[in-house]
Amino acid sequence: MSMPYYVSPEQMMQDKAEYARKGISRGRSTIAMEYEAGILLFADNASTLYKISEIYDRIAFAGAGKYSEFEHLRKAGIRHADMTGYVYSREDVTARSLANAYSQTIGSVFSQEVKPLEIEILVVEVGERREENGIYRIQFDGSIHDERSFAVVGGNSEALNEALKTRYALSPLKGALQLCREVLAEGDDRKNGRGTFEAAVLDRTQKGRQFRRLDAATLETYFK
Repeated sequence: MSMPYYVSPEQMMQDKAEYARKGISRGRSTIAMEYEAGILLFADNASTLYKISEIYDRIAFAGAGKYSEFEHLRKAGIRHADMTGYVYSREDVTARSLANAYSQTIGSVFSQEVKPLEIEILVVEVGERREENGIYRIQFDGSIHDERSFAVVGGNSEALNEALKTRYALSPLKGALQLCREVLAEGDDRKNGRGTFEAAVLDRTQKGRQFRRLDAATLETYFK
């Protein structure tokens, strides 16, 4: 009788992490960035499928990596937010609570399943003041990072993050959009033309819903 093949727990986790990172890096990047009136979400996205979506009042979601996996989580997050707001109050639904719920779900998959999720996600919330903004980055293993000013997921995220560290400054929406486009174009050999970007904002100055998509025509006016 042959002995079963043995893999140490440490090696198994390393293999899972490497597998997930490779899958995420093959996708395109998404950036969350604070600007003067709120938070911008900007994605390199040639598809008609949305990577950026509204979750709840003042809260948005963005994913990078395998679309079917982060889309499933997006829908689950909406259900979680709606139920929490209905049972308790709308004020109890926060980006922090959603990020914690996502962290538990993603972390459980990473530790218990053979195949990890090939995703990174952003959960962002705009506050009445900039100091009250929340930008949370959740990785494939469930770890949460509470970011300030900006965050990048997917694609060549490390290089983009380093570029933004030296070039980011709080600016109006036009400046934030142009900076996002510039760093994405510099970090990618592809020629980013019209229609390859997806963008949305959480605008604290907007009455009612703070979430607003920026269509291709609107983006062109800002890029001139």
